[in-house]
Amino acid sequence: MKKKELTTKQIIEAAFELFAEHGIERTSLSMIAGKVGITKPSIYYHFSTKEELVSRTYEYIFQNHHFGKYFQEEPVTSASFRETLYQGGLHMLPDGSKEHLASLRVLSEFMMLAERDELYRARLTDMQQEFLNGFHDLLLKGVELGAVASRNVAYKAHMLALVIDNLSRCMMMKVIMDYQGVWGETVDSILLEAAKEEH
Repeated sequence: MKKKELTTKQIIEAAFELFAEHGIERTSLSMIAGKVGITKPSIYYHFSTKEELVSRTYEYIFQNHHFGKYFQEEPVTSASFRETLYQGGLHMLPDGSKEHLASLRVLSEFMMLAERDELYRARLTDMQQEFLNGFHDLLLKGVELGAVASRNVAYKAHMLALVIDNLSRCMMMKVIMDYQGVWGETVDSILLEAAKEEH
């Protein structure tokens, strides 16, 4: 059983690498089998279809991609609120590693897939909604702490999500800009003046 689980993970990791390099549609089961060093029929021992392998690869890539991984809401204080928001966003940005950039490329592949596949549209929408809700809840905490004005909190949460998402895309495309500075300005734009003056 252990050997089977290890091989299943190896197939998923090989699929991930090939999806990042060639795209989901252009990656065949034969290519994945060749990368792992098994025969194509052996893949069917682990996955009944390519669609199942694609689905399991999605789960593997995004299993730890959730708001709480990047933004520690507790114990946030009025003094630490800006830093919590700022550092959390920086942790979401690609770190420049090959694996992180590959994840963004594969995410783009899943976004294209979502245009015609309701399952992936729902999955990606749920993931995006979880981050929107996370930003919204964190900003409500900021309101309680006196760091954020109570007006238009939902718009501010959406703005944070849109900016961090687009910064990630620009980094993937190697657009030259001060990513930390842009995120810092975005964070400061939603803080009350009193909170900004502390930094």
